[in-house]
Amino acid sequence: MTPEIRLQFAQRLKTLRKRFHLTQEQMAERLEMDTRYYQRLESNKPGAVKIDTIDKIAKALKLTPSKLLDFK
Repeated sequence: MTPEIRLQFAQRLKTLRKRFHLTQEQMAERLEMDTRYYQRLESNKPGAVKIDTIDKIAKALKLTPSKLLDFK
């Protein structure tokens, strides 16, 4: 993932999480991941995200991975 795509993904995660009225802690719990790791995914300097993590997030939000990655 390029830095630009990482930032777009971070913003998309934040937007979707807020749409579902979830805190970062609640989202991390739903995903069964460490809260700090989830916070990094939404940060201004997110790292690369594994495809398995993208799939897990999509399922938790009842989206397809392609919808999760729709940055329009």
